[in-house]
Amino acid sequence: MERPTRFEHNRYVGDKRTQVVYDLDTVPEEIMAELLEARTYLSFGPDTLVEARNRGYKPHASVAPAADDA
Repeated sequence: MERPTRFEHNRYVGDKRTQVVYDLDTVPEEIMAELLEARTYLSFGPDTLVEARNRGYKPHASVAPAADDA
């Protein structure tokens, strides 16, 4: 799946409703489409799983941990 234009420089995006973070490289297309339609997304700075966890987000099952986030 190609990354949405809004997130072309991000890897992780969170859903504010469920506090779940998705990896844009592995997220199923139907989930990303629904998230963009609902407009309840959030990007993280720095763009890491560690930062997402610091903000209370839990990784989706499709998220593969990156070596730098271990």
